[in-house]
Amino acid sequence: MQAFMGKTPKSPLFDRASGGRPGGPPYRRREAACTRVALPATIGNVENHSHRAEGIWADIQRIRAEAPVVHNITNYVVMNTTANALLAIGASPVMAHAQEEVEEMTAIARSLVINIGTLSTPWIAAMFKAGDAARRNARPMVLDPVGAGATTFRTDTARKMLAEISPAIVRGNASEIRALACDERSTRGVDSAHAPEDAAKAADALSARYGCVVATSGAVDLISSGGMTSRVFNGHPMMSKVTGMGCAASALAGAFAAVNRSAFDAAVNAMAVMGIAGELAAEHAPGPGTFLVRFLDALYLLNESDIRERLKVQES
Repeated sequence: MQAFMGKTPKSPLFDRASGGRPGGPPYRRREAACTRVALPATIGNVENHSHRAEGIWADIQRIRAEAPVVHNITNYVVMNTTANALLAIGASPVMAHAQEEVEEMTAIARSLVINIGTLSTPWIAAMFKAGDAARRNARPMVLDPVGAGATTFRTDTARKMLAEISPAIVRGNASEIRALACDERSTRGVDSAHAPEDAAKAADALSARYGCVVATSGAVDLISSGGMTSRVFNGHPMMSKVTGMGCAASALAGAFAAVNRSAFDAAVNAMAVMGIAGELAAEHAPGPGTFLVRFLDALYLLNESDIRERLKVQES
């Protein structure tokens, strides 16, 4: 049985707007060609870029200074990866799923991340208890609806969470977002059968219906809320070859939501940091194994110039 894990598309058509650098070692397998998206060089876009870069760096500085506790109820496949990603960016992760303690743990955390990758009935009960505690204590919650659309069980669970515990941010791939909004079943296990743009209308509808920010990840990440949409073009194809990259993005969204009152900005900033760290990691990684190590290093070493030089975000 295939475990539910990371959610970036595995199709050869999957593409990130970043590209690799020439001159790599001769044994490195050549990645699929990447398409760079040229953003219009208007004064408005330059100002937006500068403002977004400043906001991302300010959030990172706060995370590193405050080490916010991020409570994760996540799946067995990615616990280690997501915990290490949170540690690398400067947050303090806790992974607790026992019903006897989730409410207390959520109350002392700064944010809650719920990931439904490896569902079971006891875990679902714990997730709802933690979600209720997050609402009572005004803690922002991130929902990662892993595999929504693949089975009735997980699709219904994700929809019930949307309706009853009001996540601030929902982050998933295009097929998961479409499944939640449109009752469509086209998820390939946990991999998306659609590009993010295919889910743009579904994301808007989901955001309007539940009052949440919807981050749709893929070749270009779409973040939607209240009629606003930002597109993040950062990233690298090798991210799709490592289990848990999408889940790590949800965890990072929890870290950014812990220090930024705007759920929309927290989601955009988290997705941008994921993409930039992926680009930095891929520059010196011959394959997925070293990529993961270098990805964690990139998060840990990320600085302001990395963000200003690499950021590719189109604001609506």
